[in-house]
Amino acid sequence: MLEEIPGFGLHGRPWVAGPSLRQRRVAIVTTSGIHRASDAPYADGAAANDYRVIPGDVSADELVMSHLSSNFDRTGFQQDTNVVFPIDRMRELAAEGIIGSLADFHYAVMGAARVPGLEPTARRMAGMLKRDAVDAVLLTPV
Repeated sequence: MLEEIPGFGLHGRPWVAGPSLRQRRVAIVTTSGIHRASDAPYADGAAANDYRVIPGDVSADELVMSHLSSNFDRTGFQQDTNVVFPIDRMRELAAEGIIGSLADFHYAVMGAARVPGLEPTARRMAGMLKRDAVDAVLLTPV
């Protein structure tokens, strides 16, 4: 899909300077289509603009998956939410001092979106991540 975007290309390796993980504030961004049970499910046809904010204090058992694809295998998620949204593992890393801190908010989208339509959503998320002082993101593509 990325190759289809005019002018898209990867040249060299991007360089990102910054503090060690022990000093970074980390957020999770997942394409698994998860959300809290109290949130609206993902809407058919609105995937590019549809995202959910997941509070940092959420319990993994509060999360549900409403990914629209019938071909999407939910088996791992049903056994352990951390397979697609490793919130408990990230809390452990923060408690051990391996990462500096965990963000107050995390984000979920449904992975069926076309890349060109994602820019407005990505910009909104980037602004929210910046306000939360996040300087590292764990992306869990599903």
